[in-house]
Amino acid sequence: MTTAPAAPGLRPARAARALRRVPLNAAALAVLATAAFPVYWMASTAFKPTGDIQAGTPTLLPLHPTLDHFRTAVHAAGFGTFWRNSLLVTLGAVLLSLLVGLLAAFAVGRLRWRGRRAFLLMVFIAQMAPWEALLIPVYVIARDADLLDSLTMLTLVYFMTTLPFTVVTLRGFLAAVPVELEEAARVDGCTRAGAFRRITFPLLAPGLLSTSLFGFITAWNEFAFANTLIIKNQDARTLPVWLSSFSNVFGTDWGATMAASSLFMLPVLLVFLVLQNRVTSGLTAGAVKG
Repeated sequence: MTTAPAAPGLRPARAARALRRVPLNAAALAVLATAAFPVYWMASTAFKPTGDIQAGTPTLLPLHPTLDHFRTAVHAAGFGTFWRNSLLVTLGAVLLSLLVGLLAAFAVGRLRWRGRRAFLLMVFIAQMAPWEALLIPVYVIARDADLLDSLTMLTLVYFMTTLPFTVVTLRGFLAAVPVELEEAARVDGCTRAGAFRRITFPLLAPGLLSTSLFGFITAWNEFAFANTLIIKNQDARTLPVWLSSFSNVFGTDWGATMAASSLFMLPVLLVFLVLQNRVTSGLTAGAVKG
């Protein structure tokens, strides 16, 4: 089967469109390089010997790769403890945020009650509030409640900061699920809770994954609250605070710091690579509905 040749008028139009895309593609590549280069430099520095790191002329590639900095990071005091602390705090905050956020999203998206619009407005305001503005109030609350140096307080803080985004995103995603599906299930004998659990909840999987990934990244990378609320009990520190421990009277051990940062980045990177497709569809669905 032969393909009909393109009309003569279409070729100049395609060429013009391709020409117009050149500046856009160049801008996209520039943004990609700007965002990716610090990450590459971090990983590259982690494999460089100390002499190459301190050399007057930096090199883009590690000429003499070494794993010494990774050994230093892994064998640093408290590495396992701080890794466990970060994991417990992050998972606790994500699970709490998903549970409360899903219930709140259902109440806002499926039920009609007085004050619903005011509640949504307060959720949006809470999402727009800068975290730095909450440092002092949260510190005073933790001090008065005798919750300083407590992983429980840190978990609640991360839960508080990720909950508004979870509610807004899950509400938008819930709006994409036709309510008629639940009504049909209720006609067949399901209760409201049973219809939601059997019909709607499985369809919310991409939205749940996208919000959980956002909460995981937020809690895993957070430094300011962890550094403010954990003062005396150094065993309750998390990994972002631990990264600042590679400094001594002689300066900063940049090789160990970059190796520790690379190890610190791996869990989020692996989770994102595994969930990438579902996360993208979840964020898109939650953004266009509701």
